[in-house]
Amino acid sequence: MKLGIVGLPNVGKSTLFNAITKAGAEAANYPFCTIEPNIGVVTVPDERVTTLSEIYHSKKTIYTTIEFCDIAGLVKGASKGEGLGNKFLGHIREVEAIVHVVRCFEDENVVHVDGKIDPISDIETINMELILSDLEVLERRIQKTTKNLKGDKSLQKELDLLKRVAAFIEEGTSARAMELDDEEAAFVKSLDLLSYKPVIYAANVSEEDASGEDNEYVKAVREYAEAEGSQVVVICAKVEAELAELDDEEREMFLEELGIEEAGLEKLIKSSYALLDLISFITTGEDETRAWTIKRGTLAPQAAGKIHTDFEKGFIRSETIAYDKLMEAGGKLSTAKEHGWLRSEGKDYEVKDGDICHFLFNV
Repeated sequence: MKLGIVGLPNVGKSTLFNAITKAGAEAANYPFCTIEPNIGVVTVPDERVTTLSEIYHSKKTIYTTIEFCDIAGLVKGASKGEGLGNKFLGHIREVEAIVHVVRCFEDENVVHVDGKIDPISDIETINMELILSDLEVLERRIQKTTKNLKGDKSLQKELDLLKRVAAFIEEGTSARAMELDDEEAAFVKSLDLLSYKPVIYAANVSEEDASGEDNEYVKAVREYAEAEGSQVVVICAKVEAELAELDDEEREMFLEELGIEEAGLEKLIKSSYALLDLISFITTGEDETRAWTIKRGTLAPQAAGKIHTDFEKGFIRSETIAYDKLMEAGGKLSTAKEHGWLRSEGKDYEVKDGDICHFLFNV
């Protein structure tokens, strides 16, 4: 899973990236300090994996990961090549989802590229550049489909949808806010439109606002996100930067002192999984305990294929138990078997989040 962190210059984007990846990308109080996208791979914390590894004395413990890409700051006119425009837009095409950092704090020591704090204006500046880029893509596709329509009348439905999408985003609204049926959504996704990519708005607040009620800026961002079906995570990049320097015990104490229930990274990861409809299943044993990320609704053979293509080709069945049930059995498979909690699942089984799977195959 690859997420792109975007935002106007000086909204706390690189500070947040540094904090969550400990990668040390340069953070400075001026635009374009991040010229090439910085990549950071973050381990997804999962207590289930830790517990199973301890129970089975696994030699290796492997957690699943998320790749964060810190993409250079954007200015008005990027779709026409202003600032680092074309490069910026190209990097966004490569990610599965966007984490859009929005400044929701006052600080006279940190300049704002537009000279004022207005998160909705900031959001719309970036969204409009994505929309303008998408309109160019749609225009080319409409011309091509119109030309091909002369020889293939079945393309009329496709052409109508292309024009509908273009008309919708011309109003200044991102393509992800469109109401589409499953077939239409699959086609629009195939166009790789930037404004169709799922988004999490990371509302970057001050330390004072990190543990309290939403400030007026955050409320405005939530309202905007709700209208287009996006998610909001309230985060304090400054706090995250401090947390990155602490060990686990110190982190817990620091969060408690600030009255923050959950670190921003954890909230961001949970939102990312929900946004992309992802879950994790686990394989465990003496050699290795490992989490594997799949799309919700993935069938057992395809889940097995994540481990090795031979597992999918020669799939016979999956011996499966829910993590909670194994814990209820004291971590003992023999006890779980006695209760009938260890199941034998076939090719039509949809793997669930937290399933512990042992795949049987024959190639």
